Amino acid sequence: MRVMTTTTQDTVQLLVRVPVFGALGEEEIAKIAEVAVPRRFAGGEVIFREGDESDTCYIVRSGHARAIREHSDGRSITLANFGPGDIFGELAMFDSERRSATVETLDAMEAIAILGPDMRRLLGLHSDIAVKLVIALGRRLRETNERLTRQSFQTVQSRVASVLAQLVSAAQSEGAGEIDVLITSTQANLAQLAGSSRESASRFLAVLERAGIISQGRGRLTVHDPAALERYVF
Repeated sequence: MRVMTTTTQDTVQLLVRVPVFGALGEEEIAKIAEVAVPRRFAGGEVIFREGDESDTCYIVRSGHARAIREHSDGRSITLANFGPGDIFGELAMFDSERRSATVETLDAMEAIAILGPDMRRLLGLHSDIAVKLVIALGRRLRETNERLTRQSFQTVQSRVASVLAQLVSAAQSEGAGEIDVLITSTQANLAQLAGSSRESASRFLAVLERAGIISQGRGRLTVHDPAALERYVF
């Protein structure tokens, strides 16, 4: 019978929340928890850069981070935001290819790290875990492809409303209420997540503000009526 320490139990509880590990049983997740190590990062810290060797994946325990791609002319685009329970850098569990994006923290963040060599050693000993993870990652890739396909047919308004709804859902999963949900994000960041220009996103946010659905501040906005966002998503 496996005896888990309090630290291991906390890690297991976090890993259970990660969709990539959703198909694994408690014993299998406990094996992964045993090779996980805690990590802490300050706000604004770069965890890894695009082009770095891929050797570790991370699961957020608290705090937030974002993945960005940088252009040679200095411009950057936000690809994704990460909060508690989210995983990033997960392909490091299988290979050591170069990172495809830069990940930096948005505030102080605690995470657990799984080193690629440790995970690959574990997968070599337990092929059933490897099979389940490959299936889960394949499902995640399909969902990403479906989301990108939907976005390609959406208007700017629909894409921005969808991104806002996703950010509201993430905030509510961290304890925010049903109304008056605070979102910490700049207009530029929202536009990048929605794949639109800042000007187009700003015009639509002004429409939502006049309708009383949101109110805006510097680097943040409050969604007063999250359900109303659905009227703009199609």
